Amino acid sequence: MKKILLCCSAGMSTSLLVKKMIKEADDRGLELEIVAYPMAEFETEVASCDVCLLGPQVRYKLNEFKKYAAEHNVEVAAIDPMAYGTMNASKILDSALKMVAS
Repeated sequence: MKKILLCCSAGMSTSLLVKKMIKEADDRGLELEIVAYPMAEFETEVASCDVCLLGPQVRYKLNEFKKYAAEHNVEVAAIDPMAYGTMNASKILDSALKMVAS
């Protein structure tokens, strides 16, 4: 089972998005584990996931997090701010799935 990590400042705002993404994955018949953690827990959580998506409020950490995650062969990307703001779970899930496939 693939694991998608969403990371934001406190893990709160992404919790809503995670619920929507889980529903979207279920509707598509996909078996995925999707979790949210605050950026303070990034280093302890990233090694256990397949991809990590950063909320717009922490995108300034993208280069730093990419560097650290590369040591664990985990790809990191920032979530599109418009998709995040509208809670477009389908679009964000599609982004994560492309990362998993690459």
